[in-house]
Amino acid sequence: MSAQADPARPLALTMGEPGGIGLETAGMAWRARKGRNQPFFLIGDADLLAARLRRAGIEAPCRVINSPGEAAQTFRDALPVLPLPEAAGIADEPGTASRKNAPAVIAAIRKGVELTLAGQACGLVTLPLQKESLYAASFGFEGHTDFLASLARNAGLAAEPVMMLTAKDLRTIPITVHIAIREVPRQLTQETIVRQGRIVARDLTRFFGILAPRIAVAGLNPHAGEGGRMGTEEAEIIAPAIATLRKMGINAFGPLPADTMFHDQARAAYDAALCMYHDQALIAVKTLDFHGGVNVTLGLPFVRTSPDHGTALDLAGTGKARPDSLLAALELAARMARQVTS
Repeated sequence: MSAQADPARPLALTMGEPGGIGLETAGMAWRARKGRNQPFFLIGDADLLAARLRRAGIEAPCRVINSPGEAAQTFRDALPVLPLPEAAGIADEPGTASRKNAPAVIAAIRKGVELTLAGQACGLVTLPLQKESLYAASFGFEGHTDFLASLARNAGLAAEPVMMLTAKDLRTIPITVHIAIREVPRQLTQETIVRQGRIVARDLTRFFGILAPRIAVAGLNPHAGEGGRMGTEEAEIIAPAIATLRKMGINAFGPLPADTMFHDQARAAYDAALCMYHDQALIAVKTLDFHGGVNVTLGLPFVRTSPDHGTALDLAGTGKARPDSLLAALELAARMARQVTS
């Protein structure tokens, strides 16, 4: 692990959906490089990147590199691009997510994982992808997270992916993710809460240097069920899971009413919050810092972060996209890599 997380190595940045804002934010992030000591390189196509940056009016030279080892020196004067054969010849079509680009988008992710596991990159940062175009090309995964886990397992490594969102001093983990609200009580189990809580506690130490993590656990229902008057999931599922985590030596506590968990004073009492469903976790993060949120995948054998936004096809090519979330993702990935090797 120490070899693949060496902070002297650059971060690998995947190209994401070429019709979205990812390429533009990559150029903007390179322009903001002063004062940042972690170089990165884009896995994609230099001609496509240059065309998009010109269209968007972003002055950021790009230069082809032959290996990640050339990235640090190149980064001083140009955005390094590691050529991806599958991306060669992709037309600059901002605002359009086409299934014909899917092989290149997928290949960039594969290459990024390969280079990170081989120790040529200290971590992986992924630009947003458009799931619909990947599904149209028979992509067999829900999204980045389970695809990354599959690639790690194919390399013979253990992977139990857990999504964490973070902004400023807040870290939230949705126990259930992309499902309808009506399905949440059906899919919420003690085992799932315990599994994710265990991984969160371990990786808060591993990647963030928090030696004794404090984990707050939200209730599912208003007022955390109010003693069973508004639901029994707290008593039947969540509280027993918390008890199990505590028996494992993990400082987990709750269930807490979600409407009082995220103000300044409350956040000071914990290092991460387990939330029962998608919006319970994401609304708090996006309210705290809409433009600077980061998506982190815990439970992988390598560092992975991503901007916490989508492809924003409507903004692509306009130069109006903001790089805040990508900058935060790059900075966090660098900090995580340094922690692993410290």
